[in-house]
Amino acid sequence: MANRAAHLIVKDVDPNRILLMTFSRRAAGELADRTKRIVAAELKAIGSKTRSVNLPWMGTFHSIANRLLREHSSIIGLSSSFSIIDNSDAADMLDVLRHELNLCQSQKRFPKKTTCLNIYSRCVNSQMDIAKILELEFPWCEDWEHELRQLFRLYSKRKQEQVLLDYDDLLLYWYYMVQDKEYAKRISQQFDHVLVDEYQDTNRLQAAILSCLFPSGRGLTVVGDDAQSIYRFRSAEIENILNFPQQFKPAAKVITLKTNYRSTQPILNLSNTLLAQSNVGYQKELVSYASSNPYTMKRKPALVKVEDDAGQAKYIVEKVLENREMGLALKQNAVLFRSSYHSDRLEIELMRADIPYIKYGGLKFLEAAHVKDLLSIIRWVNNPKHLLSGNRVLRLLPNVGPKLAKKALDFLHNNQFQLEALSRFLTPNNVSDGWEQLIKFINACQSDNSNWPAQMDLAQLFYNPLLELKYDDSYTRNGDIEHLSKLAQQFSNVEEFVSELTLEPPSCSGDLTDKAHKDDDFLILSTVHSAKGQEWDSVFILNVADGNFPNEYSTSNEKEVEEERRLLNVAITRAKTGLHLIQPLKYWVPEQAKYGKKHVYGAKSRFLTPSVLNQLEDDFYPKSTNMAAEPMIDGITISNIQSKIREQW
Repeated sequence: MANRAAHLIVKDVDPNRILLMTFSRRAAGELADRTKRIVAAELKAIGSKTRSVNLPWMGTFHSIANRLLREHSSIIGLSSSFSIIDNSDAADMLDVLRHELNLCQSQKRFPKKTTCLNIYSRCVNSQMDIAKILELEFPWCEDWEHELRQLFRLYSKRKQEQVLLDYDDLLLYWYYMVQDKEYAKRISQQFDHVLVDEYQDTNRLQAAILSCLFPSGRGLTVVGDDAQSIYRFRSAEIENILNFPQQFKPAAKVITLKTNYRSTQPILNLSNTLLAQSNVGYQKELVSYASSNPYTMKRKPALVKVEDDAGQAKYIVEKVLENREMGLALKQNAVLFRSSYHSDRLEIELMRADIPYIKYGGLKFLEAAHVKDLLSIIRWVNNPKHLLSGNRVLRLLPNVGPKLAKKALDFLHNNQFQLEALSRFLTPNNVSDGWEQLIKFINACQSDNSNWPAQMDLAQLFYNPLLELKYDDSYTRNGDIEHLSKLAQQFSNVEEFVSELTLEPPSCSGDLTDKAHKDDDFLILSTVHSAKGQEWDSVFILNVADGNFPNEYSTSNEKEVEEERRLLNVAITRAKTGLHLIQPLKYWVPEQAKYGKKHVYGAKSRFLTPSVLNQLEDDFYPKSTNMAAEPMIDGITISNIQSKIREQW
C-alpha cells in the first residue's frame, strides 16, 4: 500500500486528494513513514528534487468518519460538536436503560450489558435484522427480541438527545449520508484515489460505504490477505475481499503478492501446507525473501510435546533464557496464545525466573478507572448533556451518592444544561467542600474555554485530590494522568483530543509488569489477535490442541473452524526464524478433583494433519523422558556421578 501511495505522489497526484484508510493509528503511521521513504528514494533515482510529503487524509475508518461527519454535519442534522463514547460507556448506558425499562425485573435472566452491546454492534456492522443476528449468533437471547428492539430504540434516542455517537454510529451515520447520491458524489469528489489497507478486516457496513462512494471501483485500491481474516467476532467478513473482483467487474484487477519479507522458508512451508487444507480463499504459495544463515534456513519449526501446562511454562522459560544467552534480546521473543487466561501458569514461572514481560490483550487504557474519571471530567465540562460523564464526575465528590447525583443532573436539565447553574444547587453540609471545588473548576474552564491545553491542566488540578482519596495506588495511576496531560498538548482543541483518544487509545502503563523496565528489555506475551501485524525472531505458540486451536466454541460451525485455521496461521507467520508450537499432553483441572479426576488429556489439533506434521520437527520436553537409557556402573548412571561432582560446588 505504501508503494502504491508513493507511486501516485511521484506521478504528481495531489496528496490532499488521496484517502488512505487502515485499522489502527500505528499502522497508519507506519504507512506514512514508509510512503515518505519510498517517495524520497524514487525522486532521487530519477534525479528530481526531494519534496516533503504529507498525507492529510490518512487514518482509521472511524477517524476518517469522525472527520467527515464533523465537516458535513449540517447536511445530516448532526451537531459538529458531538461527543464519542467508547464501548465501556456505551455498555454502561445500555445498563442504565435496561433498568429504566425494568428489563432486569423479569423472572428470566435478561442479557447483560456487554451482550446487549455485542448484539447491537453486530446488527449495525453486518446490516442484518436483529432476528437474524439472534438466530445465528445469540440463540440463547432469541426470546428477548422484542425487548432488545425496545432497548436499542431508546438507546438511539438517548444518544441523540445527549449529542453522543458510539463507535458504530460513526460508520452508520457515514453510511446513511452516502446513501444519498448527491452527498456521496460531494464526498467522493474530494478524492482522486482511495486506498484501503487490511481489506480482509472490513465489515459489510464499511464495504457498503466504499461501494456508495466508488460504485464502479475506479480510483479504489484495496490490499489484504484473506488468510489473515480473523475478526469475525467484530463482524468482519472475508467475503468482502473474496468477492471484490466480481463486485467491481470489469474495472477490478487482482495482483497476487507471493514474496514474504518476514519469515524463513520452513516457516512459510508450514503456513502454505496449513492453508492448502482449506477450500476457502485465494490459493497461493508464499516464498521467503528473508536472508539467514544456512542452519536457520534448514531448520523446521518444532512441535514440542510437554506433559502439562507446567511443563509448557518451564520449557518456554528455559528456551527464552537460552536465546538470551545466545544474544537474542527478550523483546525479540514472543509467546502467543488463543485466550488471555492461557498465560496464567506461564506468568507465575516468569516471575519465579525473574523474567520481566509485557502482556497485550488485557486491560485497555480507556478501561482503567482513573483514565475514565479524567476523561469524564473533560467530556462533561464540554458537553453538559453527557449524563454518564456527569454522573461519574459528581460521584467522585466525597459523600455524593447516586440519589444526590441524579437530583443534581435533573436540576441541570431544568436549567438548560448550563453548568454554572450548579452554583445555585443546594447540597448537604458534608458535600459543600467538594462541591465548591467543582464550581471553581467549572468557572475556570468557562473563562479559559478558548485555550484548550489549559483546560486539561485545570482538570488535572481538580482531579488530583480526588484521585488520592479514591485509589490506594494513586501514585502509580498518576503516571497515566501525566501521560494524558502530555498527549493533550498535541491537539489543537478538546474535540480532536477526546475523539482521537477514544478512537485510538494509547497503551496503558499498567500493562507493564513491575519489573518490565529492567535492562530495558522484556518478554512479549500476547493473544494472537493482538499480535496481528507484529513480528519477532522467536515465537512460542501455547496449547496447540483441539479446544484451543480450534477453540472449543467454534467447532460446530465450519466458517468459524476455518477462521480458527487462519488464526493459527497468523500466529505461525509472526515468527521470523524460530517457531515452537507447544502441545501439552494433559491439562490440570483442579475443579474436577472432587470427582477423583485432576486432569484431562489434550486432543491433537485437527489442523495437525499428516502433511502439516511433515513440515514440523518433533521435539519433547523434558528430553530425559524420551531418550535412551544412559550407561550405568553398578546401577548408577554416569551422568548422576558427574552431576554430584558438579553440585558439590
